[in-house]
Amino acid sequence: MSFHEEDVLGKAYDARLIRRLLGYLRPHKTYVAGALLALVGDAAFQLAPPYLVKIAIDRYIATGNLAGLNSIAAVYLGCLFAAFALEYSQTYLMQMIGQRIMFDMRMQIYKHLQRLDLKFYDRNPVGRLMTRVTTDVDVINDLFTSGVVAAFGDLFMLVGIMMTLVWMDWRLALVTFSVLPLILVLAQWFRTNVRESYRNVRTWIARINAFLNEHINGMSTVQLFRRETINFGRFDAINQKHRDANVHQIFFYAVFLPAVEFVAAIASALILWYGGGFVLSSSLSLGTLVAFLLYSGRFFRPISDMSEKFNTLQAAMASSERIFQLLDHTVEIVDRPSSIVHRPEGKPGHIVFDDVSFSYDKEPVLRNVSFEVKPGERVGIVGATGAGKSTLISLLLRFYDVTGGRILVDGVDIREMNLRELRSVFGLVLQDVHLFSGTIAGNIRLGNEEISEAQVRAAAKAVHADRFIDSLPGGYDAPVAERGATLSVGQKQLLSFARALAFDPAVLILDEATSSIDTETELLIRDALHVLMAGRTTLAIAHRLSTIQDMDKILVFHKGKLRESGSHQQLLAMRGIYYRLFQLQYKGREELNAATHRA
Repeated sequence: MSFHEEDVLGKAYDARLIRRLLGYLRPHKTYVAGALLALVGDAAFQLAPPYLVKIAIDRYIATGNLAGLNSIAAVYLGCLFAAFALEYSQTYLMQMIGQRIMFDMRMQIYKHLQRLDLKFYDRNPVGRLMTRVTTDVDVINDLFTSGVVAAFGDLFMLVGIMMTLVWMDWRLALVTFSVLPLILVLAQWFRTNVRESYRNVRTWIARINAFLNEHINGMSTVQLFRRETINFGRFDAINQKHRDANVHQIFFYAVFLPAVEFVAAIASALILWYGGGFVLSSSLSLGTLVAFLLYSGRFFRPISDMSEKFNTLQAAMASSERIFQLLDHTVEIVDRPSSIVHRPEGKPGHIVFDDVSFSYDKEPVLRNVSFEVKPGERVGIVGATGAGKSTLISLLLRFYDVTGGRILVDGVDIREMNLRELRSVFGLVLQDVHLFSGTIAGNIRLGNEEISEAQVRAAAKAVHADRFIDSLPGGYDAPVAERGATLSVGQKQLLSFARALAFDPAVLILDEATSSIDTETELLIRDALHVLMAGRTTLAIAHRLSTIQDMDKILVFHKGKLRESGSHQQLLAMRGIYYRLFQLQYKGREELNAATHRA
């Protein structure tokens, strides 16, 4: 659980984070200025109606002046329409600004995610990163559209009402303000308790998300081992905790909001008591007393609203801290200012590993590895699981940087090469093929419009993928579900072969590319591999030694070191590690064939 859970409770207000968030307003400062002007104007027009009521009572109702009363009613109606127009403008502008900020922030996060090293993705679950781009950005939008602006409007309204009350009658204003200490005590109690309840709610929703993500992805295993009842019970327990945390949070709102209303009622009673006495003693007009009652009703509403905005502010602080932590994560694999664009003079594809060492978190994976692959040479790489075979490929593509030694491509250290140019040299076919939602042709072309339809079809035909593609409804325009869910493992690997061929790389890398393909399909693509490898430098990682026996050279790795090197026959003659691997696979295949024959 702890791997998926996050620290959701930081400071309730962090000036440093607020400054960074306000930086996203700068590109939209014209709209922000318009929204603030509309906000101030709206507050001003909302302050006018109670005072207009005072004038109507004292000047016109008391004197029976119907014409004046009609005029003041028209002004009152005009203020309402003006307040409506300004509130509409302010709401529209701030919602638009919020949407633009969300767009800018999501683009910034996604751009950064594409630049981050694979080491970062090794340590961060996808669900957590999805939360950054979606939920956390939505929370920031709430801060801009209904949090900061609403709180600013509430504060402006409070100050305006207080100044108006003092200006109308300072004695009755002090009576109104006498209940403010009670409001402050309530607000502090609410803020302290709702903060802790908010943390509990967020903790349990994080556990729900983690549980669902893990068990929905593993639903086939759940059903296979009949764990439905057990998992349902575990989810029920987590869901109950989340419900209880929400109910606990509701309690504080259920107490706080009526309590504010009760204090407001006390204030109104005090205004009536003291103000009524002032009216009877002729030291206060009836219109002023009525205006005080109307203003007092408006005075406590912003206080209640501002307290409710506390959750919005705290959620924004937590989300912004997580977003900025992601954006501040250092990209380690970057182009240097003097990066060399790959333009080899001779035949491309010359690779040299010069005393290369590498470790993950101080755990050595490769130790002092040195070998050379000449242009056009076909090299097989074998070894037990964990020997460092796939790490070689990750280092060659500079997904990680070596911790010792250097790797040269066409005589240039890859750390000095332009990353885009470096990776365009290689075509990679992995054991676990990743397909994107779209079409068959789109997954072969991968957005490269320079690859024509004819090239797509030729590549598919060369690897015999055209056989199953033609049988699909729509052929090359047939839809592909997320991660190619509607295709078999073999079909997905055939598409990855076609993809590599369509991009026509100088160096072809096969990482267990045929491990999940049945024998019949393997025979079909073996001929295609000869076409695919023709004229190209090829590095092929394989567990099935039968797939690399005709390679020009085979490298044998064991525990992070290059132990043997040579052709298939040379390595067999050495009777070393490769010979033992071959014997194990050969004997295993003989025993399987004998068992099949007996059956």
